[in-house]
Amino acid sequence: MSESQTQPGSGVMRDGCHVFPIRVYYEDTDAAGVVYYANYLRFAERARTEMLRLVAEQPMRAMAADGAAFVVRRCALDYRAPAHLDESIEVRSRLVAAKGATLVARQTVMRAADVLVEIDVEVACMTRAGRPTRVPAALRDALTPFTHSRKEPS
Repeated sequence: MSESQTQPGSGVMRDGCHVFPIRVYYEDTDAAGVVYYANYLRFAERARTEMLRLVAEQPMRAMAADGAAFVVRRCALDYRAPAHLDESIEVRSRLVAAKGATLVARQTVMRAADVLVEIDVEVACMTRAGRPTRVPAALRDALTPFTHSRKEPS
């Protein structure tokens, strides 16, 4: 799917970055109206799923039909600021690597220009038997135009 195409509810690709809007609901917050910390993982999972659906729907379906799926192997979060009840936020997702059996993404939860949470996640492609398997070539090829090497500060 090209960067200009969209699907309802899937967000949009913008400059190689998937942008997924979220409204903070009461169910997402604690008693003080602040987003409960674990819910950022839910937001990131939804955004990653929708990014893959948007740019690689057919290869993802083929992978599932072959009995493979992605599981989270590693996840690191850096909380910077909270989101609150009824705010509009977005998850911006960039693939930074697609190799072997893994995909690595950098996801940033934003409120306008403010960074709320930075998430680095690595997912592994697994068989139904729970064994690692290579990311299918068709999927890797579909993701290549959207994969950006992470530039570390010098």
